[in-house]
Amino acid sequence: MELVLRGHQTTIIDKLRAGFASGNRSQVLYGPCAFGKTEVAISLMHAAAKKGRRSAMVLDRRVLCTQTSARLLKYRIDHGVLMAGSPMYRPDQPIQICTAQTLEKRDSFPAVDLLIIDEAHCMRKETVEFIRNNTGVKVIGLSGSPFTKGMGSVYSSVESAVTIDQLVDQGWLIRPRVFIAREIDMTGAKKVAGEWSANETTKRGIQITGDIVSEWVAKTHDIFGGPRKTIVFCSGVAHGEDLVRKFGDAGYNFVSISYKDDDDYKSQVLAEFDKPDTDIHGIIATDILTKGFDQSDVMIGISARPFSKSFSSHVQQIGRIMRPCEGKDQAIWMDHSGNYLRFRDQWDALCSDGVRELDDGAEKTKPEPSDKEKEAAKCPKCGALWPGHSDTCSHCGHVRERKSAVVEVAGEMMEIGSRKKAEKYSAEYKRDFYAQLLGYAEARGNNPGSAYHRYVEKFGVGPSMAKPEPQTPGLEVIQWVRSRNIAFAKARAKAEGQVAA
Repeated sequence: MELVLRGHQTTIIDKLRAGFASGNRSQVLYGPCAFGKTEVAISLMHAAAKKGRRSAMVLDRRVLCTQTSARLLKYRIDHGVLMAGSPMYRPDQPIQICTAQTLEKRDSFPAVDLLIIDEAHCMRKETVEFIRNNTGVKVIGLSGSPFTKGMGSVYSSVESAVTIDQLVDQGWLIRPRVFIAREIDMTGAKKVAGEWSANETTKRGIQITGDIVSEWVAKTHDIFGGPRKTIVFCSGVAHGEDLVRKFGDAGYNFVSISYKDDDDYKSQVLAEFDKPDTDIHGIIATDILTKGFDQSDVMIGISARPFSKSFSSHVQQIGRIMRPCEGKDQAIWMDHSGNYLRFRDQWDALCSDGVRELDDGAEKTKPEPSDKEKEAAKCPKCGALWPGHSDTCSHCGHVRERKSAVVEVAGEMMEIGSRKKAEKYSAEYKRDFYAQLLGYAEARGNNPGSAYHRYVEKFGVGPSMAKPEPQTPGLEVIQWVRSRNIAFAKARAKAEGQVAA
């Protein structure tokens, strides 16, 4: 199979080459989940090999090394593998795929002109020393969460070409629906280097295991009509084992894997979970699956490991459920950790703006939202995260009443919770939404003019594009129309009640 790059992948390669030309010897490629960072790395190494130059890619897990080698074989690109026990040991090849552990045991890196570091935010000591001591080697660090303190002292720049919001608009990612559930109480918990200790999170996580299970059972049946593949990020090994028991008591097969399990066992479990007809309902992960796990048919993620400052871990976890696949039109994120509200502002900024600098303080301990802020952030009926632009819950249609209508923000007046005037909807999104509204009206025998009015209700202005052909409405449009119908019905009933009184 020939390697064909997407537009943003070609753009990032041009940016990296321009960076090298301007003197940036070590650069970070920021790419969100589904960016295709591995394909970019393969393209760069293949181009270097054609010019007679040597390159190597360093990965910090055996499974990632094996997966990358398989990609190269798929594209029929010759290479060698530096990994203990690999049958692909071919040190003469100009392209080498390596595990960081093997290089550390060898106490040497291969002689290369280009070095690519996967998961560069992990900042392994030996790799950092190699970069600093070999100034003639060009270096590219790959990362979807380049927030580790000290990266700016190793890499001179960060380049990006597409944001999470743009990948969602283009269909390469699915924006998760978020539910704020009962969270693990970390009040007064001990911290190590600014992060809550594993012992503390495990002990406190076990206290709400029953809530985690009951919330999952309720949501998976309410939203999907039955179990769907799930990943649970738990607080520790004992917490994972407790969750397995409680899910089992409820009649569901969840399997816990952790750093304590050997690689063969974990590979067997993940291979079974990958099957379309697997009998495993969910994987419970302790400190793993935050990287290199790209199973796109996972529809539900459960966050049950609180972080006080590790935004990087939060980003890696939530990305595990955002990949699209056939038959998957939504993803659900159930937050029992408090992480989503803790990192909400950062997450929203990352989705819209990407990463523009290193060492920006992203990994500092975050202030805890107040109880009032937590309650205001979720629907009191179903726990769904309130949309920032509406007073109607997009999940159950509950309408909230406000005591205060406006706040003053930098000289402009805006509704609390509303989006700013410069809405971040792309033209393609608006056109598709309008086409689906037309399809919704057509399917129900409604006047096509109702789609126009729905469009105005959604975006605040009439459609500026030519009237598109009707499309079959997706879940987002259906749920939005239903929420507006529910809100209208409740408002009418309230008005009729007032008149009767």
